[in-house]
Amino acid sequence: MIPYILVLLGAILWGTTGTAQTFLPESAHPFVISASRSTVGGFSLLIFMVLLNKIKFKTWPWKETIYAAICISLFQLLFFSSVRLTGVAIASVVAIGSAPVFSGIIEWVFLKLQPTKVWGISTSFAITGCLFLFMNKGEITINPVGVLYSLIAGLGFAIYTIASKSLLKKEETIPVIAMTFSTSAVMLMPFFFLYDVSWLQETSNVGVVLYLGLATTSVAYVLYGRGLIKIPASSALTLSLAEPTTAALLGVFIVGEALSVTSWIGILFLLGGIVVLTLGARSKSL
Repeated sequence: MIPYILVLLGAILWGTTGTAQTFLPESAHPFVISASRSTVGGFSLLIFMVLLNKIKFKTWPWKETIYAAICISLFQLLFFSSVRLTGVAIASVVAIGSAPVFSGIIEWVFLKLQPTKVWGISTSFAITGCLFLFMNKGEITINPVGVLYSLIAGLGFAIYTIASKSLLKKEETIPVIAMTFSTSAVMLMPFFFLYDVSWLQETSNVGVVLYLGLATTSVAYVLYGRGLIKIPASSALTLSLAEPTTAALLGVFIVGEALSVTSWIGILFLLGGIVVLTLGARSKSL
């Protein structure tokens, strides 16, 4: 039960990302925000882990780490590209909604792990919820390329989760997150030189970036990683659907966005999927 709650808390923190970004200026390019998040989140943890002598660089499983870092980097780049093409709502729903489906298929086909009935039911609830959220505003123009980017981003996040699960069998959670995001930060650093970063000179903007890096990256992924040790990757990804739910609720109560009836129905279905998965896990542990 506790691992599921940890994953859920991590997803809720991810869901605050969009609201936090609304406090940044329009000149803040999504790629620079992504690079900043990885840099703050990864290196802040890495420094502590090195000081505590928790990381052995010579014997570190670099292969899995590089796979995970590439996947999480591509996820961010594709996701933010999708946001620009087809909007935050569609991009979030397609990317996060498709990830547990991709993970379940990968585990089934390549890892020979039979999907559970609980996963099937909860994922069905989640997909239904995503479809309702997808129908939020009739005036939204769906960009096929943007949707494709989101689908590939969802696949990338699914592979990241599976690679991380493999890493967590060899190393502790915090060192794994530190190494993965530090490696990702190095991969994304060129964007600091390709786009305007003058907005980072403002104290308020730095505060938002620190929140995005520490809370929505370091803390969120550590929680996600600790829970991932004990539960299937597909189940963890289904629970991660709490992210678009949180984002939608914060959009209403903090940003002042209006949600249609179909959106509220979608949120209820997403929450239903999370409840089914969590209660199903609890019944197994009793």
